[in-house]
Amino acid sequence: MYQNQNQNQNNSSSNNSNNKGAMVPEAKQALNNMKYEIANELGINLKQGYNGDLPSRQAGYIGGYMVKRLIEQAERAMSGSQK
Repeated sequence: MYQNQNQNQNNSSSNNSNNKGAMVPEAKQALNNMKYEIANELGINLKQGYNGDLPSRQAGYIGGYMVKRLIEQAERAMSGSQK
């Protein structure tokens, strides 16, 4: 019984891992543009391509501000106001 539950969990997690990335292909470029725009606003030097040498704190700032901005946009869209 335990093995069956384990197999079910493994199957569902492998299905989820296939969905990594943007759900809408056009959104990938928009998110990439937002990333560079926010990095510029924060004064973080973000290069095209590999940024593995970027400290995790700076990468976290960029990701955090992206989430914050996306939430604000969604809230505006749900309320019907445009800004």
